[in-house]
Amino acid sequence: MTISTWILIGVIAALLLWLIAIYNQLVALRNRYQNGFAQIEVQLKRRYDLIPNLVEAARAYLSHERETLEAVIQARDQAAAGLVAAARDPGNAAAIRDLAGKEQLLTTALGRFNAVVENYPDLKADQTIAQLTEELTSTENRIAFARQAFNDGIMRYNTYRQSFPNIVVAGWLGHGTDAELLEFADRQQIAEPPRISF
Repeated sequence: MTISTWILIGVIAALLLWLIAIYNQLVALRNRYQNGFAQIEVQLKRRYDLIPNLVEAARAYLSHERETLEAVIQARDQAAAGLVAAARDPGNAAAIRDLAGKEQLLTTALGRFNAVVENYPDLKADQTIAQLTEELTSTENRIAFARQAFNDGIMRYNTYRQSFPNIVVAGWLGHGTDAELLEFADRQQIAEPPRISF
């Protein structure tokens, strides 16, 4: 073998090692943000489980506010369906945007529920309502932390994927598109999760 053959073999080997390193890093970063979404999923499921209990506890006091109660449950069901779709592929931008929109609707419905409850001092003083409210507030905080970790993972993945020379080969390696951040229409809610106080 000639020197030029050895140089060619060395260049090919270096190129292969470079591609393997990029691929492995892309996979590690994708797995990290998918794990971040799994944490969001856990907290959102907890939230979805708490909401029917809260509505049921308030039902006796708010029997004439049936429309408000049904709106909360309907928004909760839609958000839960959005979560199932997003959980299948946290890198799917459309599913993440759909989940964010449905979460926004749920937050709005809970805000209306909170406004109605404010008019009932007996309901606000109820121990079950107070306990469920505290659990829901705690869960909202956990969701905010999990969402931040997920978005941080997405940013690392997208930055690495978009960096040169990685962007040149990322598509060939199965990483052709950016992952979507989980954001809400109201940026204030990202900084401060909704608080439901009775």
